[in-house]
Amino acid sequence: MPIRVLIADDHEVVRQGLQFFLRLDPDLELVGEAEDGAEAVRLARELHPDVVLMDLLMPEIDGITATATIRRELPGTEVLALTSVLEDTAVVGVMRAGAIGYLLKDTRADALCRAIKAAAAGQVQLAPEAASRLMREVRAPENPESLTERETEILRMVATGLCYKQIAARLVLSHRTVQNHVQNTLGKLQLHNRVELVRYAIEHGLAGEPEA
Repeated sequence: MPIRVLIADDHEVVRQGLQFFLRLDPDLELVGEAEDGAEAVRLARELHPDVVLMDLLMPEIDGITATATIRRELPGTEVLALTSVLEDTAVVGVMRAGAIGYLLKDTRADALCRAIKAAAAGQVQLAPEAASRLMREVRAPENPESLTERETEILRMVATGLCYKQIAARLVLSHRTVQNHVQNTLGKLQLHNRVELVRYAIEHGLAGEPEA
C-alpha cells in the first residue's frame, strides 16, 4: 500500500511543486492539500493520512498548533514539518507538539521522498540545522529515574532508527508493549517525544551505529 500524504502549505506554488514530484514516486499517494492550519486539521480528520507535510507559518491556525491537534486526535498520523523557518522556538515548538521531523524547503526532492517514507515508519527525520538547534535547546534532567534493562534496550533501538514495529519483531513483543516502554522511558527522563529521546541516547552513549 502506498503511503498516504497530506500537504499543508499556504503557498500554491509550493503545493504544486510538491504535487509534481510526489506523484512520480509509486510508493507515495497524495490524498489532499490544505491552504491553512485549520484546513489541515479538518482534512487530516477526514482522510487519516499516514504523513502530513506541515508548513509552520500559515493563516487561521499555525503549523505548530495544527500539529499538536493532529497528533492528539490521530496518533497514527505522523507530521513532518517542511518549512523555510529556522528558529529555535519553531524547531523546539513543533517537535514538542509531536512532529516526527523538521525539514527545510530547500531539501532535495529525492531526499524528501525518503524522509516521508522513514517518517511513516516511525523514524525521526531532522535537517542538520534543525538538529543542532534542538540539541542546544532540549535538556534532559540531571538525575533521571533509572531505566529498566528492557527500557534501556528499547531506547538503544529507537536511537539507531528502528521503528516500533521493527523493535517489536526483534524482541518478540507486541507493538503496544514497545509503545508502553517508550512512554515509560519518556516519563522517567522527563522528555516529550522520540526526538528528545534520540538526543538523550546520543549524549549518554546509547545510540550506537544507525541501522541501514
